[in-house]
Amino acid sequence: MKQRFWQAVAFSILILLPLSSQASRQITDQIGRTVTIPDEVDRVVVLQHQTLNLLVQMNATDKIVGVMANWKQQLGDGYARLAPELNQKAALGDLTHVDPEKLVALKPQVVFVTNYAPQEMIDKISSLGIPVVAISLRHDAAGEKAKLNPTMADEEQAYDLGLREGITLIGEIVNKQPEAKALIAATDNGRKMVSDRLKDIPAEKRVRAYMANPELTTYGSGKYTGLMMAHAGAVNVAAATIQGFKTVAMEQVIAWNPQVIFVQDRYPSVVNEIKTGAQWQTIDAVKNQRVYLMPDYAKAWGYPMPEAMGIGELWMAKKLYPEKFKDVDMRKVANDWYHRFYRTSYQGID
Repeated sequence: MKQRFWQAVAFSILILLPLSSQASRQITDQIGRTVTIPDEVDRVVVLQHQTLNLLVQMNATDKIVGVMANWKQQLGDGYARLAPELNQKAALGDLTHVDPEKLVALKPQVVFVTNYAPQEMIDKISSLGIPVVAISLRHDAAGEKAKLNPTMADEEQAYDLGLREGITLIGEIVNKQPEAKALIAATDNGRKMVSDRLKDIPAEKRVRAYMANPELTTYGSGKYTGLMMAHAGAVNVAAATIQGFKTVAMEQVIAWNPQVIFVQDRYPSVVNEIKTGAQWQTIDAVKNQRVYLMPDYAKAWGYPMPEAMGIGELWMAKKLYPEKFKDVDMRKVANDWYHRFYRTSYQGID
């Protein structure tokens, strides 16, 4: 019975999508698979939230016919304001599964999945005659490409090169090459301003910073949040002691005595806890009122994303070294980015 269902579904999709009768091309996805896709791609299903964000910034939402059901949870409720048309897209599946019947009904030419999507999921979609493209936004070594948490010899290079490759590949697939190049260029411009202005600050004079999350969790080494702090000129006080996302003791935070504390935008209550909590009052960042809630555009959704790198790191650098960025109006910078890539104004905190 099950075999008959898959045969019927496969037959249906082959009728709907006769790739053999269209001009086609081959691409290599980010886990090294060679995939044949149509020359002109106008119907995609997106089962990875980072790729969804990149497609929105490339002004390709009209090509999206289906999205992961939990995209608002993954990108935040406020994301719908940036791309209201996503509310009208068919919702199906998530990072690790998809409903084949719903998928077939959408007649997609390409399905975007995450690099760690189960092989069974990729095989099932492929068996329906639908090209599957895996996106990692990392440049990983062989054997690490399909992992959620790969081993990276050089995480800086893995993320930097991987994001460029991912954006370029997505742009090529949906025929939005100029938009992809513009997104990469804007990211580079923001980062160059930061690195140019901070290059003369020696390591021993860099500001010690801490990323505070609920219940004394923080980011050490091996996460983009730590790289973001380093790019902005901070020394992440947790990096030398812990790896990844961990819970730490309050005594350890007090011993680190960070000069600046950052809190991600999704945890505003943590800012108040730190500012009013008795145990935090001996820390320099609290005494000097340098506890900052990060703006919307500084979040990375699990991977370094263009606005986090292009304007989020600039925001962070300005908080760390205000005298070096006096001429930078972050509200204007954010507005310019949002008008250009989201076609709307920025409405969050500065």
